[in-house]
Amino acid sequence: MSSPAAAAPVPSTPDAPGPTRTSQPRGPVRGEPHVDPNPKRRGEQTALFIFIAVPFVALLAAIPMAWGRVLNWHDLVIAFVLYLISGLGITVGFHRFFTHGAFRANRPLTIALAVAGSLAVEGPVLRWVADHRRHHAFSDREGDPHSPWRYGETVPALLKGLWYAHMGWLFDPENTNPRRYAPDLMRDKGVMFVSRSFGPLVIVSLGLPALLGLAITGAWQGAATAFFWGSLVRIGLLHHVTWSINSICHALGERPFKSRDRSGNVWWLALLSFGESWHNLHHADPTCARHGVLRGQIDSSARVIWFFEKLGWATHVRWPDTTRLAARRA
Repeated sequence: MSSPAAAAPVPSTPDAPGPTRTSQPRGPVRGEPHVDPNPKRRGEQTALFIFIAVPFVALLAAIPMAWGRVLNWHDLVIAFVLYLISGLGITVGFHRFFTHGAFRANRPLTIALAVAGSLAVEGPVLRWVADHRRHHAFSDREGDPHSPWRYGETVPALLKGLWYAHMGWLFDPENTNPRRYAPDLMRDKGVMFVSRSFGPLVIVSLGLPALLGLAITGAWQGAATAFFWGSLVRIGLLHHVTWSINSICHALGERPFKSRDRSGNVWWLALLSFGESWHNLHHADPTCARHGVLRGQIDSSARVIWFFEKLGWATHVRWPDTTRLAARRA
C-alpha cells in the first residue's frame, strides 16, 4: 500500500504526546503512584479467564468445525466485518488516537472509535490506554506491565516471559493507575461514559453476530454458527493477534530504527494486526500515525486514518517525516 499523502511534519520526541485535542495524552501526573490502589477483584480475574479461555478453545476448534461444513458464507461475512470494526477500533482508536494522539478526531469519530475498540473485548478504553502508556514509559524495563524479558534472557526465562507478556499479565491483580497515565480521558465525559459502558458493549459484541445470523437464515442453527464464528472465533483471534504484539514483537523481528527497547518488526502479523506488527518504528516514534514506513510494509490502519483525513473527520495527522525518520535509523 502506498504511503498516505504527507501532512506538515509535527515535531515530536520518541515518547512525546500528540497534538492538543479534547482527549489529549498529556503524560503521567506527577506524584500519582504507578499502580491503582484498587487491585483487580477475584471476580474480575475469573471473568478475564473466561473471556480468554473460551474464545481460544473456540479458535482451536474452528478448523475441524470448518471441515465438518459447519460454516456458511454469512458466518464469514459477519466475522470478517466485526473483526475489521473491532480490530481497527483497537489499532486506530485505542492505540494511535487515544493513547498516542497521532491525529485529532471530531467528536462523532472520537466516540465511534471508543465504541468500536470496546467491541474487541480487550477492556475499557480507560484501562487499555493507561496500560499502554505505562508500557511505553517503561518498555522492556522494570515497570513495564508486559515485557517478555521480565524474567531474564535465558531460553527458559524468555519462554516464561513470552507467556506472561502474551496473556499472563492480564491476571496480575495490580491495575495501572489511570489518574497517573490517562487523566485526559478521565476529563472527557463522553469517553468515560463509553468506558463505563464496557459491560453492555461486551454483550452487544457477543450477541450481535447471533442476531444477524438469525435474521439472515431465519433459523436458530444460523444464529449458533454465526455466534461461534462471529463472536467466539473472531474475539479469540483478535485477542491473540493483539497480545502477540506485546509478546512476539518484543522478542523477534528486524529493528531498522533505534528505540530504547527490543521492539521488532514481524511481517507475518502485519495483515491480521492492521499494521501494528511494524512495531520497531512505533517504539522509535510512537506518535507517528503510520507504523509501516518502509517499502512493502502494509499498514491498513494508516490507510483508514488517511481516509478519515480525506473526509475531514481527522486533522493534524502526524504522518512520517523524512528528517525525523532518518534521525531514528539504526
